Amino acid sequence: MQRPLIAVLIASAFLTLNAQAADLVQVYQQALANDATYASARSSLAAGQERITQGRSGLLPTIGVSGSAYRNSGDATTPQAFTGIMQKSDTESNTNSYTVSLSQPLVNWAAWETYQQSKLAQATAEATFSQAQQDLIVRVAQAYFDVLTAQDNLTSTQAQKVATTEQLASAKRNFEVGTQTITDTHEAQAAYDLVVAQEFAAINDLENKRTALQVIIGQAPATLAPLRTGVTIAPPSPATVDPWITSAESQNYSVVAAGLNVEIAKREIKRNRAGHLPTANFVASSTHQKQTGPAGSVVNGNAVGVTWSIPIFNGFAISSKVRETIALEDKARNDLEATKRAASQNARQAFLGMNSGLAQVKALEAAEVSSKSSLESNKLGYQVGVRINIDVLNAQKLLYSTQKDLAKARYDTIMNGLRLKAAAGSLNEEDLQPINALLQR
Repeated sequence: MQRPLIAVLIASAFLTLNAQAADLVQVYQQALANDATYASARSSLAAGQERITQGRSGLLPTIGVSGSAYRNSGDATTPQAFTGIMQKSDTESNTNSYTVSLSQPLVNWAAWETYQQSKLAQATAEATFSQAQQDLIVRVAQAYFDVLTAQDNLTSTQAQKVATTEQLASAKRNFEVGTQTITDTHEAQAAYDLVVAQEFAAINDLENKRTALQVIIGQAPATLAPLRTGVTIAPPSPATVDPWITSAESQNYSVVAAGLNVEIAKREIKRNRAGHLPTANFVASSTHQKQTGPAGSVVNGNAVGVTWSIPIFNGFAISSKVRETIALEDKARNDLEATKRAASQNARQAFLGMNSGLAQVKALEAAEVSSKSSLESNKLGYQVGVRINIDVLNAQKLLYSTQKDLAKARYDTIMNGLRLKAAAGSLNEEDLQPINALLQR
């Protein structure tokens, strides 16, 4: 019952094998169009780009029109001439008026600081979006290589299964003719059962990794182009860690955004202190009022002048607000320092990880050659009777494990290169092209 189920799962895992393989750049383009997290960041950028317009509005004139219309009704009692008899009469009239007014700030330090903050806030939104772009590149590449890793694991497990099946059949034949003991057959059977269980796990892991990539690109991923055999990964340039750390502490987009937040906090202190300062506005208005009825009239009026206000006491609210913003500025400075340290640490870890990965790749390439030679020697020794079945099985397992580790080391080294550039604030879409060139078409 196991073999048909395995066949179905394998067919499901490689449903798109006959389709044209998608490379890393193509998958990234799909993510640009469909990733919800990136779309959210793009919308946040569009919202942030409105900040300057809103901040500048406090320095520009305000023009408005207001008006009213009333229907007046009532009665009046007045004495008649000569007789003095009181006479009651109804009175009705309509009153219509409108006013056009203009107000232009002349002195308003708080509005000026708000405008300066709006420019900083827009710059922060742009830095945050740039960070989201870098995050998307890293997320796509990581998900892409996670799928390749899972595919390598499954391929290696299936190859090991084929080899183990052959060893099991050989052990059974040799036992039947009396050249080997039942122990060899049991060892081969145990190895076969283990690799079948590993195959189920590898198939499940591949489906999970493909689903994770689907979350980013918004559709079921096609077959992915793997790395070419024996590719050479370029080392980091510059070859020393100090330039990368310096760049991370100054150009990393999270650091840039944190630095802008410090400047915004400084402006917020000045804006609140402006609550103690006077304000002045230039004002102008034009009024038209018309009233009908017995005492009808038309009144037109124009006014031009300056209004001013000097705050004297407001219950210590402004002083308290200033103290609050001073504390928040100190928090922003500490956040900036923490962000710098994190960026520096990420750059250092990625740099060391990349160099370590390059050395590991070189060592595993040599180990792969040795493992192949060891397997061939054990197979030959098994045929002539100087090696037992378990020796061949162990040599096969070692070779497949080395090949998996080699592929994983290459993927990790490539990812550390991307993370290094992201930490330094220099990662962009063009950095995917050299990686794309390493893929098998």
